Amino acid sequence: MPITFARIDPRTDARYPLELELRFRVLRQPLGMPRATIGFAGEENAVHLIAVDEGALVGCVLFDFASGRLRAMAVEPSLQGTGIGAQLVTGLEAELKKLGVQTISLHARDTAIGFYEKLGYSIEGAPFTEVGIPHHNMVKML
Repeated sequence: MPITFARIDPRTDARYPLELELRFRVLRQPLGMPRATIGFAGEENAVHLIAVDEGALVGCVLFDFASGRLRAMAVEPSLQGTGIGAQLVTGLEAELKKLGVQTISLHARDTAIGFYEKLGYSIEGAPFTEVGIPHHNMVKML
């Protein structure tokens, strides 16, 4: 069965806790950070896009309107490099275009810069440290 993609509302969708768990396992747990660090203020108003493979949530990405940023991009480690992440980002961009968003920014870990550059994002500004690791601000006009 092919991987499916869906936009979810975190206030009503039963898959939202699964999204939080994936984000914790991929983004925070490897850094030794507690589960409480995974969410952000206003997350319920963000655009949430998930990837599902045979009923299992295997990827997610969010866009936070308050900051204008793509946030919390995560793909199941065993499926990284298979194109799911790129499909999530391009799917999110399509949703945002419909909503009138013209620019997306994001904070990319150094290890993800190449991934985002292939999708048309450009580094803007000096590197900085976030969650204890190096990041760069990246931007794309839609």
